[in-house]
Amino acid sequence: MKYALIGCGRIAANHVKAALNNDMEFVAACDIDLGKIDALFRKSDYDGGATKRYADYLQMIEENPDIELASIATESGEHARIALDCIEAGINVVIEKPIAMSIEDADEIVRRAEEKGVVASACHQNRFNVAVRHARDAVEGGRFGRMSHGSVHVRWNRNRGYYDQAPWRGTWAQDGGCLMNQCIHGIDLLRWLMGGDIVSVYAQTRQRFHDYLEAEDVGVAVLTFSDGSMATIEGTVNVHPKNLEETLYLFGESGTVKIGGTSTNTIDVWDFADETESDRAIKGLEEQTSNVYGNGHTALFADVAEAIEQHRAPRVDAKAGRDALEVVLAMYKSQKTGLPVKLPLQDFASTDMEGAF
Repeated sequence: MKYALIGCGRIAANHVKAALNNDMEFVAACDIDLGKIDALFRKSDYDGGATKRYADYLQMIEENPDIELASIATESGEHARIALDCIEAGINVVIEKPIAMSIEDADEIVRRAEEKGVVASACHQNRFNVAVRHARDAVEGGRFGRMSHGSVHVRWNRNRGYYDQAPWRGTWAQDGGCLMNQCIHGIDLLRWLMGGDIVSVYAQTRQRFHDYLEAEDVGVAVLTFSDGSMATIEGTVNVHPKNLEETLYLFGESGTVKIGGTSTNTIDVWDFADETESDRAIKGLEEQTSNVYGNGHTALFADVAEAIEQHRAPRVDAKAGRDALEVVLAMYKSQKTGLPVKLPLQDFASTDMEGAF
């Protein structure tokens, strides 16, 4: 499968490794700073091969009409525009989170991908974590019974050095704050594992320690689901001195699960009324990861490649990306209005928060 990468920053090495692990032909890479392409290749232990370098992704698309899959790993504010251009050209896409910065753009990606028959996947790779897959199997198997509530805690550290790496970080137009950038993976997992059908979001966000940014560095929310269950979100980059945890809890009538670790990669609690031998083997599971991004990119790319070949939807489609984005934007809107926000969200963008802090 012929693969191209657009954007060669912090997360791009995970995309390159995932593509190469799936034996994709890396035909082209694009970044407005060409020097970042070779730096990325060195970081990825990739010799560059016959991969073409471009500073303009539209030129790359025009000169390589045989590209089958492109991943988009630019600054967040450019994701939607680039994704829609790729989709228009008939190119399947993996879009880094968030897939867009407005609900309108996210809905358009979902609509256009369906219209063009193109596979569009949101890069929420933590759905492929071993611990998360076990939890999803338990949910689908009805093992929790009626759900009471759930929660996700993303308690990380991002200091001045991190934000100084790129001028777009922490801006409303190109990035958003900790909820949009760091916490959206955990938010995606919470919504997916709790059943997805959220009816209201009430949130408060603050900028406590990062007054050089436009956006928030801490936020909390209460979510209400259509079945009456509830969930809470706590997300921050204010933890001293380093990342502490990304932890997800699920509390059901007949089951309790806590998935912990730095990136939802361990099973800390696994208790079900109908305990089996396999349950006892799962307890204490710890998937080793080298960073907070986890190991899921390779599995996500494998699923996308299979989806393209089999003409089916990927496991993490554009709507999944849209739904995770919707929760973050609803939190922002709730902070702006001081009121609970009803879902589905019709019209809101990160830039509607300009001047909030």
